[in-house]
Amino acid sequence: MSTSPSPSMSMSDQTRDENKRSVAKLFDTFNHDDLGALDQLVSPEYVGPQGDRGPAGFRAVIAGLHAAFPDIHYTVDDLVAENDRVAARWHWTGTHKAPFRGFPPTGKAISNSGAGIFRCQDGKIVAGAIETDRLGFLEKVGAVPENVGRGPAPLAPAAAR
Repeated sequence: MSTSPSPSMSMSDQTRDENKRSVAKLFDTFNHDDLGALDQLVSPEYVGPQGDRGPAGFRAVIAGLHAAFPDIHYTVDDLVAENDRVAARWHWTGTHKAPFRGFPPTGKAISNSGAGIFRCQDGKIVAGAIETDRLGFLEKVGAVPENVGRGPAPLAPAAAR
């Protein structure tokens, strides 16, 4: 019995690893403000969650973040790949120095987390489903009251009232 991987298994592993490297490079471009590299990482067929298309659409979203948070830094916490999908979990930090999506600058250090599943083809990202802590972000920029997601404080037991 042979212990070497079959050719199809090796190709699948190679594809998975290539896709994982592409997504890791994506976050690296964010940190180095090297948005020109998105042309090699994002497919022209890419359609993002907001309808942004291709590398230019992806670039516009990231450029908006960089404009509002010039010192933004992403940390990838988890990166897992299977077949043509790569799941990433990350957090970022940055100082809110300029308006962002209608929210005036606060001057505060802000952190936020997110996760996404990226679909890759031929080494490029062709689709992405992304979820971020939007409520936490809105609290940090003062758009909604702090702890609004926690709901009202629990009532004290009847004996304590």
